Amino acid sequence: MEIKKNPKQQLENYSKIFLQIGLVLTLFITYALIEHKTYEKNNLKSLGQANMIDDMKEDIPIIEIQDLKPPPQKTPPPVVEQIKVVEDDLKIEETVIESTETDETEGVIVDTNDIVEVEEVEEVVEDIPFVLIENVPVYPGCKGDNKKLKACFTKKVTEYFGKNFDVGLAGELGLQAGKKKMFVVFRIDRTGKVSNVKARGPHPRLEKEVVKIISSLPKMTPGKQRGTPVGVSYSIPITFEVRI
Repeated sequence: MEIKKNPKQQLENYSKIFLQIGLVLTLFITYALIEHKTYEKNNLKSLGQANMIDDMKEDIPIIEIQDLKPPPQKTPPPVVEQIKVVEDDLKIEETVIESTETDETEGVIVDTNDIVEVEEVEEVVEDIPFVLIENVPVYPGCKGDNKKLKACFTKKVTEYFGKNFDVGLAGELGLQAGKKKMFVVFRIDRTGKVSNVKARGPHPRLEKEVVKIISSLPKMTPGKQRGTPVGVSYSIPITFEVRI
């Protein structure tokens, strides 16, 4: 059976092209309608007439330029120096400057009565703490380097206090049993003597006793800072036990 229509001439094959052409025409018509402008004819008469007139011409006055001079400044009159003429006959005294040079053969006499002796003021150096001193004070019998001398100093002071402290005094004062602590601060002056002893403890009588013992410490070799003897401050805690 033969086909009556040619497959290439069927309109269904061009349906997409027709659809696109239709969309383009529709968009063009819509755009033309949106952009179309209309005016009301009734309002055209109310606009009136416009009269064109030439620009107004203004006469510009001619101004003459005047040279203005600045006001004169009030300056003081120049001072004229008066020159005084000195006659040649005038005698002028000349000052004679004596020479201060001395001859090696001549002796120089010095008047000692004009010399005033000035006493040198002793430089006051504050006490340096025991832990910061360059050369620590040396307790009698201690030897070694700075570190060993420090340890020996503390040991000797503690032993000296232990030998001379009356432990029974704490019991007589009615203190409770147990360990008690006291703090002692004293100074080793530039001659090696102990001074300015201060104590703080649980009872005034104990403080007085501690001050008495520490003040009786033997004379030591003074501490030195940069090779100069200086005062050294030292503090030590003292612990003792009260037994009942």
